[in-house]
Amino acid sequence: MKTPDVVSPEEWEAAQKRLLVKEKKYTRDGDALAAERRRMPWMAVEKDYRFEGPNGSASLADLFAGRRQLVVYRAYYGPEVTTYAEGGSYPERACVGCSFVADQVAHPAHLSGRDTSLAFISRAPQSEIQSLQERMGWDHIPWYEITDDFDKDFGVGEWHGTNAFIREGDRIFRTYFVDARGDERMGSTWSYLDITALGRQEEWEDSPDGYPKTPPYGWWNYHDSYENQA
Repeated sequence: MKTPDVVSPEEWEAAQKRLLVKEKKYTRDGDALAAERRRMPWMAVEKDYRFEGPNGSASLADLFAGRRQLVVYRAYYGPEVTTYAEGGSYPERACVGCSFVADQVAHPAHLSGRDTSLAFISRAPQSEIQSLQERMGWDHIPWYEITDDFDKDFGVGEWHGTNAFIREGDRIFRTYFVDARGDERMGSTWSYLDITALGRQEEWEDSPDGYPKTPPYGWWNYHDSYENQA
């Protein structure tokens, strides 16, 4: 392995500062992309989709759990999955990549603090989903069984992908979609909020007029302090 040069503290700091210029640009470019997402057109959801949850049948509206926004991750878990870790098999194992995403999911109470819900959906029966959640420690993630063409209609008939939705009264709209390597960065509160129509909802963001905004650092707290945790 050819390693980088070993330099003095002064040379290292100079190199770090040169790189920092590019890293700050990368961050600002990400902010600009998130601002574009908040201006994406909305697509009305016209069909009545149904899911099977731990408490029985649920509609897409039910997945919002009373909140305004919803992020839905189609996790690749079911009899058709073949991307297991060595020695694994269904129903003990889900797709390796999807499992890694589930391991990264932050406490959803912070999303609920921004009027946003998160749900995972899969084609496995609800009984198997619950067993997998318990075994893997994913009980904090609301996880539903797909019972119709929802995944196919929203770009994830197979493999995995993340859709974002928003409610306006009784109407539901699709606002964003990402899959493939775009799913790699999902899991943190920030990454989920950055793909929603309303964003992080902080004063510094470039959002359309009238979008909800509050000062940064002022809206989140320790997750056990939220009244309505996910």
